[in-house]
Amino acid sequence: MNLKYLTLEEILRIHFQVIEDFGGSHGVRDEGRLESVISAPAQHIFNNEQYPTIYEKAAVYLRNIIGDHPFTDGNKRTALTVCAIFLYRNSYSINTDQKTLENFIITVATNHLSIMEISNWLKINTEK
Repeated sequence: MNLKYLTLEEILRIHFQVIEDFGGSHGVRDEGRLESVISAPAQHIFNNEQYPTIYEKAAVYLRNIIGDHPFTDGNKRTALTVCAIFLYRNSYSINTDQKTLENFIITVATNHLSIMEISNWLKINTEK
């Protein structure tokens, strides 16, 4: 799979724009966690991809930004935007209404959904 991942600079720009557009505080709270967000989707263990599907990789971006809170503010909004851009870059798009999407993001945050649970939701609600 020749996927197009997001860089640190791109995620920082996305976060900046999310805060500019919707309000909140700018800033990175934890640089180490942010760097982990960048590397996790493409991670290999013993020459095997830890997250082999595009849905799992997108889920890693989403869950890690929401769960790790690398930014001072806007983590859920940034996570959703990063996830959607990653999917779009790789010819997929989330296909659901705004309210369902908002409810899902809140559920990810409050119920601490697993990568597999998020991946399954994305698979159902994403189209190529």
